[in-house]
Amino acid sequence: MASDFRLKEQLPELTNRIVETYRAIGTINHLGHCALPSYDVVVSIIEDLREIIFPGYQKREKLHLGNITYHVGDLIDGLHDKLTTQIARALQHDDRVRRELDPCDIADMDYEAKAQAIAIRFLERIPHLRETLATDVQASYDGDPACTSRDEVIFCYPGLEAITVYRVAHELRRLDVPFIPRMMTEWAHRQTGIDIHPGANIGNFFFIDHGTGVVIGETCEIGQHVKLYQGVTLGALSFATDGDGNLVRGGVKRHPTIQDRVVIYANATVLGGATIIGHDAVIGSSVWITRSVDPHTTVILEKPKLRMRNEEPEMDAINFRI
Repeated sequence: MASDFRLKEQLPELTNRIVETYRAIGTINHLGHCALPSYDVVVSIIEDLREIIFPGYQKREKLHLGNITYHVGDLIDGLHDKLTTQIARALQHDDRVRRELDPCDIADMDYEAKAQAIAIRFLERIPHLRETLATDVQASYDGDPACTSRDEVIFCYPGLEAITVYRVAHELRRLDVPFIPRMMTEWAHRQTGIDIHPGANIGNFFFIDHGTGVVIGETCEIGQHVKLYQGVTLGALSFATDGDGNLVRGGVKRHPTIQDRVVIYANATVLGGATIIGHDAVIGSSVWITRSVDPHTTVILEKPKLRMRNEEPEMDAINFRI
């Protein structure tokens, strides 16, 4: 059956109704203002950084010490330009919203220069990022008997992918870059199922095994040599509010502290800013913890009572068909 083109005559009126909602509901559209950071460019920044951090494992093949300098130099030059532009956009928009600045005032501010300085400071952190991520690769290899090599970790492990993006985003957040760090970690969340807020502080030799469903909140503090399994939530127990009932944002520790060499097994939930899991503790699967655990403590659920029922159908109740 062919389309009835007469029905298209109502589309201009529908368009006008939709546009009218842009005037009536101004909180979910961004029109007539400075450009926002581009998701596509931010993702390309992540991919370029992964190419630098793990050379030879990503897009470019046949790299060696004779040509790596040219390749990295080209990537760094492009990253400088992309980071400068995207950070400038983020700073400009943040100023307009947070400080309620007039667009004319914003036009007089040199966001490009400030963004370039931040971009350079971030790029200078790449050697440190590589050192840290090398410990995370090692932790994955050491912590998984099914792993055959460090190459397998870099190629295949979603936990390392999420941790890599988190560590990049965390450095940008430390430099007070708005929006972009969260854009990065939410992209990694979609890719891996692992949700790490860029504000969390995570030590070296961090390993997330399997990973799907892991959630790590903004104010988490995680020590070194910590291992999490799938479905672990390090979350908030409650949210502080002001006298008007509005959420208090910033400056409040809402998420737990996990000390060194802690292992947390699948689907465990640890909540609360005052909750501390002491070093060398083991948290068993599916437990719910809202208070601190002493070092060298193992927390498990009591052994559940399984009930099995096997009902054999009576022979005369079965209809045989020949």
